[in-house]
Formats: sequence, structure tokens, C-alpha cells
Amino acid sequence: MPIINRIAEFAPEMAAWRQRIHANPEVAFEERTTAELAAGLLESFGIRVERGVARTGVVGTLEGSRPGQRRVALRADIDALPITEETGAPYASRHAGRMHACGHDGHTAMLLGAAKYLAETRNFGGTIHFIFQPAEENEGGARVMIEEGLLARYPVDAIYGMHNWPELPAGQFAVRPGAMMAAFDIFEIWVKGRGAHGAMPHLGVDPIVAAAAVVTALQTITSRSLDPLASAVVSVTEIHGGETWNVIPESVVLRGTTRSFSAAVRDSFEPLMRRIAEGVAGAAGAEAKLRYEKRYPPTLNSAAETETAAAAAAQIVGRENVRRDFLPSMAAEDFAYFLEKKPGAYIWIGNGGAAAGKLLHNPTYDFNDEILPLGASYWVRLAEAALKGEQA
Repeated sequence: MPIINRIAEFAPEMAAWRQRIHANPEVAFEERTTAELAAGLLESFGIRVERGVARTGVVGTLEGSRPGQRRVALRADIDALPITEETGAPYASRHAGRMHACGHDGHTAMLLGAAKYLAETRNFGGTIHFIFQPAEENEGGARVMIEEGLLARYPVDAIYGMHNWPELPAGQFAVRPGAMMAAFDIFEIWVKGRGAHGAMPHLGVDPIVAAAAVVTALQTITSRSLDPLASAVVSVTEIHGGETWNVIPESVVLRGTTRSFSAAVRDSFEPLMRRIAEGVAGAAGAEAKLRYEKRYPPTLNSAAETETAAAAAAQIVGRENVRRDFLPSMAAEDFAYFLEKKPGAYIWIGNGGAAAGKLLHNPTYDFNDEILPLGASYWVRLAEAALKGEQA
């Protein structure tokens, strides 16, 4: 694999950054130590830095050595998850209940490695903005950055993101035009009945039975209400109701998530869920109220930028190791907010480990340090290709 030689030289340095971040995980909008590490390193490379973007984000700006008007952004996420680590690694989390279980520590280290190399060579024409984004997990840090004027202060022609993927072997990338990841929405259904003694159910209206029927009926959305060729998920992930053995409770709360790739499917969820919840609960003598909240949009790659990303990856691992047939994921990613505003591409880099059960958001997951030079080399070749500049 033609990893850039200079990047291979400081691969141990990248691993040390990564493991330092891993040992000190910080969740959404609390990434102060991680942000300061990134900002300090960028400044040591000679890159201009803005701190405190969307509270804890960092943006570095680097000009190329050749004339050029194009500007691109390269983005890494920096936050951790509220998970208790079970890796047993010597650099395991020092903070109970917090863990880098999604590899954002590796994403940060790879982009820092690319920034170091690009600052040394500046073999491009134009401008690169290195975005170290907080709060990707659930809290929409990308949206907050945009709302606070990031793209107005740092206008770009294209933006690129990358995520490690355990289902891909190390040494492979995957990218495709259009949908890479799904829209992510959440819902809450409150089912109200009438409490009663558990031995006298005929005197009450059992919200547990009604809620169970609602859970089952919601599955007909994907099996009977949507086009069978449309990709969609409706998952009830929480059921809360009752406190003891012999009391039928007054109410039950259901919570969950929906996933989709198309706007039409996404917009259909709320009215379908409302109709089903109210109708099924009503048939049992209970009532239901739905709260539906749209979160992340689908992650949709633009065609031209996808080809630029694929070509850059092929320079590192060969065309045969750039998967163009890999299916999109029903997981979600707030990089989608950037892609709503600017053309760009989101690529997956193989991390390996899936066969051993070391999946994303799993307490035994760990980022594969061996792919750090691959990811950093990809970022460099991508930036150089996207910013060829004006040739003399």
C-alpha cells in the first residue's frame, strides 16, 4: 500500500495522539481537552487556528504554496460516547461511563496527521479548512456549527468526511454517490389508560396491553404502508410502565427511532405512526399521544466529489480495494448537515474487528492504529487532488 513515506515516519506519533485522546474521552460539547490538544498541535504545525467554534470545536486554516481560488474543508469528529469501556487496553478510558466507542479518537488523529504533512509540503493551490467538530453523537454539532456561521466565515467549494468501519477489512475504503447513511428521527408515544388492581383488570383500562398492541402495529408501517423497495426502519427501543406486581399502571411510555434515505419516506412516518397509535390505543379504550422529532438528515454524497474521494483512496490502496458496491448504512451521521449546504463526500475506511464482535458503539471496540497512516495519506491525496491550483 503506497502510504506516504513521511506520514509512515510519524505514524507512532499519530498513535500516541490517538491513545491520549482515547484515555481521556469527552462527550458532546465537553471536549475541551481534546479540542485544546488539536488546536495546540495545529498551531505547532504553523496552521492558523480558531478555537471555541460551536463551544468546543476547532478550525485550522492552511494556504497552499501555489495560487488557487478553491477552498475545501476536511472534517473529523472529536466526541466520545456515554459507554463503560471493556477493552482492557493500557490506554483505556480513565473516566467511568465514557468511552471512545466510535473511533472519533482515530478520526481526530488521522486528520491531525494529514494537517502536519500538508503544513510541511503545502503542495496544493488554494485553502484547506481542517474542522474538528464536537457533538456528532446525537447532539448535532455540525448543525450548531452551521447555525453559528461556520460556513459563512469559512466558505468552501466542497467538504469531505471519513469514518472508520469495522465491517470493512483494514486496507479497504468504501464510498458511493447518493445515500451513504440514513436520516435519524426519534419518537415518543404516551399511552394513557386507567389504573387498577392487577387482580381486577376489568375495572381499569390496561395501558400495557394497549402499548404492546401499538408496538406490534407499528411494524406494519414498513411491511404494509411503505413501498417494499423503499428502505425504512421503525424500532421501538424503550418501554416504561408500571412499578410493582399487582398494580395496572395509569400510563406507559414508548420511545424509539426511525431511519430512512428518502424525504418522502421520512415525511410519511409521523402521520402513519400517529394514526396507528391513536387507533390501536383507542380500540383498547386507552388514548395515545405522539411526539415526533426530526434529527439528522440522510448523508447524501454528491457525484463529482465522490469520484474525487474514490480516486484519492485508490492512490493509497488500489482501485480493487475501494468498494463501490458496499451498501449504505441505516446508521446516521450529522455530517449530513454539511452535505445539505455544500457538495462533498463521506467515505468509510476499513477498521476490521467485526468478526470478533468489536463493532461501533460496543464496549469492546477499539480503533485500529494500523490504519492511521492510511487515513492520513488519504486526506493528503484528497486535498492535493481537490486543490490542484493554477499551474505555472
